[in-house]
Amino acid sequence: MLIVLNNVTYFLIYWNILIFSRKNNDNQTVVSLIASAIRRDISFGELAPDKRLKIEELRVRYGGSSHSLREALTLLSTQGLVEANAQRGFRVASATEDDLKDITRLRIEVERLGLTWSLQNGDIAWEGQIMAAHHALSRAQSEVIASPIENALAWDEANRLFHISLTAACDSPRLIATQVQLYDESRRFILAALREQQLDFTSISDNQACLVEAVLAREHETALQCLQLDIEGTCLTSNKSN
Repeated sequence: MLIVLNNVTYFLIYWNILIFSRKNNDNQTVVSLIASAIRRDISFGELAPDKRLKIEELRVRYGGSSHSLREALTLLSTQGLVEANAQRGFRVASATEDDLKDITRLRIEVERLGLTWSLQNGDIAWEGQIMAAHHALSRAQSEVIASPIENALAWDEANRLFHISLTAACDSPRLIATQVQLYDESRRFILAALREQQLDFTSISDNQACLVEAVLAREHETALQCLQLDIEGTCLTSNKSN
């Protein structure tokens, strides 16, 4: 009888853990979906810089519970898209010309360092990853030229993955995490330039092809120059027009 009771007890413990884990995973999925929707609207300017984000208004717009919305906003605050204040709650982060210059300058420094280390460590598999990411980006750029609004997010994601592939062999998870955060912060400016038709995709595509060629040939200085030009070509274009 004691053995049976122990087995039942273990079963109940396991079942409770399983249910709790499933609920937790479901909640994280909801938080992720809400965060993606808010990130998209911030990136496209639907939620303007410095706009106060009221939980009840967000519930009407995005659904979800107050708890899930707060978790989503907290997640976005770690990505630099939302600012949290103990007294005033959440608001969309600012997006000034100085913000753009600062983000771009940091992206250049971090990604150049990541590419430098990757050029030292990278193998054939890394080269293949870059070629695949570049192919996907080239296709996405063709599609976004044809239909900018419909394909903007897909192109932006392909561009993000291309840049991540360039530093993937740097052997520094912290550097890559910093790179991803800075790219997320730059998205609003990149998509604004796209929306206002300020991106020269012919020059961007030619430079990206040069970048990939230089990486594969291990031409260090050329690769770093092309990388910097690519970041400036998508980030600083909107600044140049102001």
